[in-house]
Amino acid sequence: MRIVFVGAVESSEIALEALIRMGLAPALIVTLPPELAGRHTDFADLGAVGRAAGCAVRYTSDINHPDVLEAMASAEPDLTFVIGWSQVCRQPFRNVARLGTIGFHPAALPRLRGRAVIPWTIIRGEDVTGSTLFWLDEGIDSGPILLQRLFAVAADETARSLYAKHTSNLREMVVEAVTLVETGNPPRREQDHDQASYCAKRTADDGLIDWNASAASVLRLIRAVGAPYPGAFSFYDGERIRIDAAVEFENAGRYIGLVGQVQCHSKRGFVVLCGDGVCIDVLAWASAAGRPPAIHGRFHSHAP
Repeated sequence: MRIVFVGAVESSEIALEALIRMGLAPALIVTLPPELAGRHTDFADLGAVGRAAGCAVRYTSDINHPDVLEAMASAEPDLTFVIGWSQVCRQPFRNVARLGTIGFHPAALPRLRGRAVIPWTIIRGEDVTGSTLFWLDEGIDSGPILLQRLFAVAADETARSLYAKHTSNLREMVVEAVTLVETGNPPRREQDHDQASYCAKRTADDGLIDWNASAASVLRLIRAVGAPYPGAFSFYDGERIRIDAAVEFENAGRYIGLVGQVQCHSKRGFVVLCGDGVCIDVLAWASAAGRPPAIHGRFHSHAP
């Protein structure tokens, strides 16, 4: 089975290494050049991994470019994997591989198509999600499903823990996908497009905390946009402070104050009042000054 592999993030590297370990090293790897690493907070340069396994490597920022298509065609692939690449794959690209092109999506398609799916899964309080390998078509995450694994989303799920669950599935699923394709009659289960939902793009600025929201909502945001993503943040006394971990303060009615106000210092950080009168205890945070905000000082949801 001759494979072309396209990707540029941590999940791409995990899937690639799984294929290599099973003796399925791609004939060609297409990935983002290291100088463009800033496009992804979870960027991974696949070049070193690929070259060590004897794969040809092609760097590009546009997988639909004629030169890239020519390089792919020269590899004479039976199958193309696109895992961790934020670009629409047009028909000429999808037509290169003899047996088709397979994409990965960290959701239970047809639900949660689109961008920033892991953060949205947590922000929306989803109970169940899934890892999906599907055949790429002209739509966005709309092609027939090859393989899907459903699993529960934990009540305290973080972006990192959910990312790890998906990549653990992916490590096994890419190898299983090749086996299914080799049968000559791999699954192509059509999605129910009436059940589709779509996630909008998120940027680093969307991690700004709204202290008027409930404590539960603030905590979901903190868990949803943390590592490997840029993180939740707020402004205090002209300084941007990133908040990496927090829990609900045990005694909900103990402190009376203003929304966004620091009520006290705790063992690991500080306690902030949210819009529903419930406080959160910030356990992990980072700022340029490296010191906790003063008691009764107030966070603001805007830059100075």
